[in-house]
Formats: sequence, structure tokens, C-alpha cells
Amino acid sequence: MTRRFIAAIDQGTTSSRCMLFDAAGAIVAVAQKEHRQIYPRPGWVEHDPLEIWANVQEVTAGALTKAGAGAADIAAVGITNQRETTVVWEKATGRPIANAIVWQDTRTDRLVAELGGAAGQDRFRAACGLPLATYFSGPKLRWLLDATPGARVAAERGELLFGTIDAWLIWNLTGRHVTDVTNASRSMLMNLATLDWDNALLDAIGVPAAMLPQIRSSAEVYGPARGLLEGVPVASALGDQQAALFGQTCFAAGEGKCTYGTGNFLLVNTGTQPVASANGLLTTVGYRVGNEAPVYALEGAIAVTGSLVQWVRDNLGLIRSAGEIEALAASVADNGGCYFVPAFAGLFAPHWRSDARGVICGLTGYVGKGHIARAVLEAVAWQTREVIDAMAADGGAPLKLLKVDGGMTPNALLMQFQADVLDVPVVRPAITETTCLGAAYAAGLAVGFWPDQATLRAHWRKDAEWTPAMDPGKREAEYRQWKKAVERALNWVD
Repeated sequence: MTRRFIAAIDQGTTSSRCMLFDAAGAIVAVAQKEHRQIYPRPGWVEHDPLEIWANVQEVTAGALTKAGAGAADIAAVGITNQRETTVVWEKATGRPIANAIVWQDTRTDRLVAELGGAAGQDRFRAACGLPLATYFSGPKLRWLLDATPGARVAAERGELLFGTIDAWLIWNLTGRHVTDVTNASRSMLMNLATLDWDNALLDAIGVPAAMLPQIRSSAEVYGPARGLLEGVPVASALGDQQAALFGQTCFAAGEGKCTYGTGNFLLVNTGTQPVASANGLLTTVGYRVGNEAPVYALEGAIAVTGSLVQWVRDNLGLIRSAGEIEALAASVADNGGCYFVPAFAGLFAPHWRSDARGVICGLTGYVGKGHIARAVLEAVAWQTREVIDAMAADGGAPLKLLKVDGGMTPNALLMQFQADVLDVPVVRPAITETTCLGAAYAAGLAVGFWPDQATLRAHWRKDAEWTPAMDPGKREAEYRQWKKAVERALNWVD
């Protein structure tokens, strides 16, 4: 019998990878390659789209080779991606007009303030579910059109195309200019109710409609691939955090997950109606399968978590590898009164303060590198607590369990502290690569590789669980100290 697999391409902030999954949802092969992080100025972060595309081709070939598979063995390919990162390229040549502007980039801070005007950061929230912030792709696109000579005129003539990374990859794979609803919902340009580009938003932000991709479902066939995957249906696209929600099989309203990666991203399924947030969360599209009703989510996006560990490694030299931070943090009994707020480019949810910058508070002569390492891990958990508190304030159902995934979840000290500060169990699945898994699941549904979502839910298995063990008084006392530290990070940038 011929083996059949689903391929998932995960184009992330620091690397690209390809995974192959079998019918049981198990990983068959994986290949991964990092790409350059380009920092032209303070606060600016860029990627080379051509390097990314070359790496995607390389890791796809690598995964196929490891599995001993060819295009004929692949039933479909799905895509998941770093979401708000913005690419503009020439329609005729496929050449980018500039480097991609990465989601972390803050160059649009003045533009965002101008767009808000007297109405402030919530000017467009009713239509698109998002506050005005440097995070999102619409203002980045406007900046590129303003900063690149001739770009606006060319865009209005339909000579330039815009896309987030999913659209860039689909274009290179199939020659078709499409995006999915989850990525479009991160642009500030799509209306959450109509799931289409909103002319009023386009006019206000200053983006020509002619350069925008067609918005499609998260799970449907966009077209056949060319090249290495010749003829394979490209059958899903999901922003990385929505893909993780799908991979964690959070298919019912009230179910949610938190991904611990470069940043932390907590998403909770809110059902088929968007829920407006009054507490700093994002209203976004969770996923859409074929012609079914879209499923919405509330999201808390935290900019700096895993990347803080990298910073401690690369900039401070306290550890030689990211994995060493757990042992260093465990070398002390507590944080020694030290709190680290990693607002390197402002604070995302629930604060949305671009004027904030990173601070380390509570330093005394007693504090050593173990205490700093512990404060780094605790910062990840406290930021997550803030987001969950915001979701509760928005009227969400009380959290009974937190499903977790991502690169930081093997850190048992962090996971235990997370359970302690949330006062709920924290559960890690057997397959923690839920971003790739979600893209694979969506592509497999689109081509009938898996019959339904119930089949996918049956694949989910628990790998580890941490239960809360902290005294409630201590929990709340330390949370008050954390909030004091956050206050000291605010109003730093004039």
C-alpha cells in the first residue's frame, strides 16, 4: 500500500521548517533552517523574503528526503506563518520591492499615532477587532508605500502585490494571490463581520485595493503546487497562533491554548460570533473550514517571552544555551525580590503601550544571576496571567485548564510556576509542534485525508501536567509586585 502524508510548511519568525505527518497525526520527518534577522535601525526588524522562500524550498526537500518520499506521496500541503510580517512584490517579476517588515518592528509608531488622531487606538476596533498598534500589517504596508519611491503609483495600477508570509509562499508555490481569513484578520484592513477587505479601512489607512490578495477559507484547495511538490494541492493557510489553536483541537467555544515561542500567544475559541474586548485583547478569526461558518477567538499577544531567554544568552552571556536557564533559575529558591519586565519594543496585550521599555526592578546586592534567570522565567508566567485576567474581565468563562505548546514548554520550572500563578492545571500534549500540526490538520480536512474534526480530536494525547501548589497569599503578593514593576516600565519613550 502506498504511504500518504500531509506536509506542513511552518514559516516562523526565526526559521522555516517542513514537517510530514501520517494518518495518525504523528510526525514522520522534519527539516528546519534559520534565516537572518536584519536590524537596520533601533526598533526596526526585517527579513529577506527571497531568503525565506529559498529556505522553505530547502527544508521541504529535506523533509521529503528524510521520509524517503516524493510529491506523489503527499496528499496535500498546508502553510502556517508568522502573521503580521509584511511583504510587497512586483506582480510581473515576483521580486520584493524591499525587505519584509517583521511583526515586531516599531517603525510605524508615528504613523499609528497619526491614524488614531483624536479617536485614539480604538478608532478602527469596531470594524476589524484590533487596536491601532505597530504590530499589525496594514500600517506596515502603508509605510512601505510611502517610503518606497514610485510604490504607491505602481500599487494603484495593480503592478505591486501585498501579502503576509502565507500569501508570499502561496504565490511562489502556485502563482495565485490569496490569503486566508486568519492572516487577513491581522491586517486592520478586513471587516470581521463580512470577512472581506473594508473600503473605509483601506481609505483611512491609505492602502490601494488593487494590491490585496483574495481572502479565502483556512482549509480549502488554493491550487496545485509547482516545482518540488508538483501537483500537490496547497490546501490550507493559518496564522501560526490560529494553527496552534487548531492543532490543539480547541474546536468548542471556551477552549483555548497558550503557545510559548518568541512571544506568548493565548487564544480562546469564542464560537461563531466575534466578541469585542474592553480589556486590551484582540478579536480575531480563529479559523474557517471550507464554507462553514467562521470561528472567532479572543487573543492576548505578548511580544517577548522566549526571545527574552535568547537575549539573556546572547546579550548578557548568563547562559550558553537557552536550555540552561532552567537549571540556573532552579539554583535559587526564589527571585530574590527581582522582577524583569521585557518591554523591549513596548508592551502588547493587555496594555498596548508603545512608550514602555524593559526594566529590571528590585535589585539589591543580594541578587545574583540565578535570581535574574528566575525573574526571566517568572516574567513569562506573569505576562500570561495578565492576559488571562483580561479575558475573565471580558466575560469569558473561568479558565479550568490551560493547554500549552511551543519551545518553552519542556521547561518544567516555568510550567509549574505558570500553574501556580494561574491556580489552574497546565497540560502539555504529546505533540507540542501544534503549529505545524494545525496546518496539516486543516489541509488534510480540505482534501478528505481526515474525515472530520472529531477524528482530529481523538488524536490528542496528554504528555505532562502541572497542578498549582502555591499559597494563595504568596501568589497575590507577588502579583502585586509584578504590577508595580510594569508601572515602572511605562512612559519611558516621550
